[in-house]
Amino acid sequence: MDATSLNSQHRPFSIKLWPPSNKTREVLVKRMVTNLTTKSIFTEKYGSLSEADAEENAKKIEDDAFATADQHYEKEPDGDGGSAVQLYARECSRLLLEVLKKGPKSEDRKVTSESNSAAAHETLFDISKGQRAFIEADEADELLKPLKEPGNSYSKICFSNRSFGLEAARVAEPILASLKNQLKEVDLSDFIAGRPEAEALEVMNIFAAALEGSVLKSLNLSNNALGEKGVRAFGALLKSQTGLEELCLMNDGISEEAARAVCELIPSTEKLRVLQFHNNMTGDEGAVAISEVVKRSPLLEDFRCSSTRIGSEGGVALSEALETCTHLKKLDLRDNMFGVEGGVALSKALSKHAYLTEVYLSYLNLEDEGAVTIANVLKESAPSLEVLEMAGNDITAEAAAPLAACIVTKNLLTKLNLSENELKDEGAIHISKALEGLTQLKEVDLSTNLIRRAGARVLAQAVIQKPGFNFLNINGNFISDEGIDEVKDIFKKTPDTLGPLDENDPEGENDDESGDGEDNEDELESKLKNLEVGQED
Repeated sequence: MDATSLNSQHRPFSIKLWPPSNKTREVLVKRMVTNLTTKSIFTEKYGSLSEADAEENAKKIEDDAFATADQHYEKEPDGDGGSAVQLYARECSRLLLEVLKKGPKSEDRKVTSESNSAAAHETLFDISKGQRAFIEADEADELLKPLKEPGNSYSKICFSNRSFGLEAARVAEPILASLKNQLKEVDLSDFIAGRPEAEALEVMNIFAAALEGSVLKSLNLSNNALGEKGVRAFGALLKSQTGLEELCLMNDGISEEAARAVCELIPSTEKLRVLQFHNNMTGDEGAVAISEVVKRSPLLEDFRCSSTRIGSEGGVALSEALETCTHLKKLDLRDNMFGVEGGVALSKALSKHAYLTEVYLSYLNLEDEGAVTIANVLKESAPSLEVLEMAGNDITAEAAAPLAACIVTKNLLTKLNLSENELKDEGAIHISKALEGLTQLKEVDLSTNLIRRAGARVLAQAVIQKPGFNFLNINGNFISDEGIDEVKDIFKKTPDTLGPLDENDPEGENDDESGDGEDNEDELESKLKNLEVGQED
């Protein structure tokens, strides 16, 4: 039972998160259409779809994901719908990636024979759909039959979400060995769940030996609780890979020792473009080992090393390694403890990254000094930045002016998340001023920032007129009842774009700095609204 279910048993009431509104579903379809048609790492790799094809696929993806999540919710009618929402999001992401990997429709295929057309589409073999389940020898033999057909065109396989036992692995072994010369992408994420350690390690050894020598572009070994033993069980496969472009080792229990094993076993990462390393137990020493892999990956475009227990020492090592990755487009280091020292080191690396489009630096303990150093660097680099997240970093109003000076230069920014900081009204108004000229902005999150009426009002006014704006989150602040009424009135024509305000505390923080209430807030707003963003105070 997950944490959401456990918590719901102790709450006297709950807010229903499922089903989503029709507006939310429509917005999601539009976002998926954008993902399928615009330039990204994935569309560069697999090709982008036409607008019509993308819209058709996006609607089908959303319908299928909604049906799956709704069925899940029906089985838990007393829950708040949180798990259904999570499943809905996961299914959309998974199905979206499947569509991208199939690539765009080609006009040539329409004029080929029906059999050739079918064969051209059969490049992905996927048994991951449906409920997670153990798979034994008989079922494996039946499931994998298409892979044994002579002349098949499968170059991508996904065995995720099914737990292979020893006998099932032995059935798969000769089949995989016969295919390894044509395979380009292998997904073995979450394929040994619930198996005893000894059996799981033997299964890994069998799969690794069967695939040894294949020339893969993409390898996903996530969600297998590998640890050092698991990494070494895949040693034969890892050692044989010299052309990997994408490697995923998320949620794998990668400790310091396991990280060293990864560094030791992969012979070359010169072509690596995507390295996903989320939710491990790496720590500082492990980060030093991973930094060696990063140093050897000059073409890296997408690096995720979030929730890996990395402190200042490891943060500095990783940051220094990232200086060599001048092609980086997406960087996700959330939920570590880099601190100020790690933040300063990271800023030096960011100065080398002219192509960054997404930067996720939340919950790094940066404080004002680290945040300002990074903001000052990003102001002069990353002209194509679309996403900036720096939530939960103890950033105060003192850092707001440099942050605003950075933000105002990002004409392509679509999403800004500065939640769970201490910006207060002064900081919120600085940020609001910076947002005024950003026409691509879709989402802003300044929730839980000690903001009161003045800051909330100016934020609302800064985003309300933007074409295509989707969501403002200012929940969890100290906005008066009058202030909430004002904000709701500003959004009266598009109420769905204003997030909930149920966690706002109108009685919150009434210290000396707060002054004498509404009059003081109006005075503060008047003084700060005319600031020239980008100028030093």
